[in-house]
Amino acid sequence: MIVITAPTGNIGRDLLPLLLEASPSEKLRVITRDPARLPDAVRECVEVVVGSHGDAEVVDRAFEGADAVFWLVPPDSSRPPADGWLGFTAPAAKALAVHGVGHVVGVSALGRGTPVADRAGLVTASLAMDDLIAETGVAYRALANPSFFENLLEEADSIREKGVFTDVVDADRKAPLVAVADIAAVAARLLLDRSWTGFEDVPVLGPEDLSPTDLARIMTGQLGRPVRYERQPLDELRTTLVGYGLDATFVQGIADMKQAKDNGLDAGVTRTPETASPTTFEQWCAETLKPAVLS
Repeated sequence: MIVITAPTGNIGRDLLPLLLEASPSEKLRVITRDPARLPDAVRECVEVVVGSHGDAEVVDRAFEGADAVFWLVPPDSSRPPADGWLGFTAPAAKALAVHGVGHVVGVSALGRGTPVADRAGLVTASLAMDDLIAETGVAYRALANPSFFENLLEEADSIREKGVFTDVVDADRKAPLVAVADIAAVAARLLLDRSWTGFEDVPVLGPEDLSPTDLARIMTGQLGRPVRYERQPLDELRTTLVGYGLDATFVQGIADMKQAKDNGLDAGVTRTPETASPTTFEQWCAETLKPAVLS
């Protein structure tokens, strides 16, 4: 029995079909607030526990009889990062131990062991979550991810209307980037294998490092229109996000994460055949970003 949290999120909605196709005999249980958001074909093949996976009673029911869990904490912009990741995960950590769950695959971040890991905001909270899960004694694989290609979907309107996307990092700062579909594929492989033991990070780095300048060039070619990068001052980002009503400490967590990335947070892992993932930015632009921008 595999339990999937956040089954309708970016990663979960790719993960579920992979598991169903690869191992039709594997029992799957999902935790979701709204079962109606599950595709009909998926809902018919899984057991559904309704509720939040941050709720102690919900995870207690969901983890009973489970062999493995896919764990993802949804960012909560109304809470400080430590509360968001550690507070949300604490009931699940207890339930993992109570029910003797053997394996957990969690969505985490790059940066463990780097000089800036302890002041990287949301990433620091995510790495602390990994430690909390590992302390239960469960075999744990933390998917150590860089930024997602999909983050650029938030810029689709700006790219369409102004030909501009923004961030706070240096225009020539090269870093790994990854498609969520590739993260889901690694998660599926680990969840179905379960021969692994102990606690390890599993980097998922995409096929190459890219800078904002590289991204602008590739988007220009794929979209058939000029796209340029504008570097946003960090203070301006903070002011904008606080103006949207986000918790001030959460906003500071975003700012600290972005500053850490600009200082090399994601650059500490060597890309190998094991850590690379296949989806190129060109491919993702053609299949995902272009329809969003041109719609």
